Amino acid sequence: MSVWQIILGILMLLISLILIGVILLQQGHRAGVNGAISGAADTFLSKNQARTVNAKLARYTKYGVIAFFVIALVAAALALR
Repeated sequence: MSVWQIILGILMLLISLILIGVILLQQGHRAGVNGAISGAADTFLSKNQARTVNAKLARYTKYGVIAFFVIALVAAALALR
């Protein structure tokens, strides 16, 4: 194993642990009866959903997954060399 493969392995481990934590912090999306009744009504809360903690956690999850897959592809390319 080269030094770069070890570094990428450690990065993948750290990112995976961070992703697990961020995903566990997110709330579930339950529509249920309330979502069926209210529909897509524009309320004050629905207009500010991009600024909530859940929206930020979802954004961090997306960036973390992208970084994880990029590092996995780089590590695979290094392993093939």
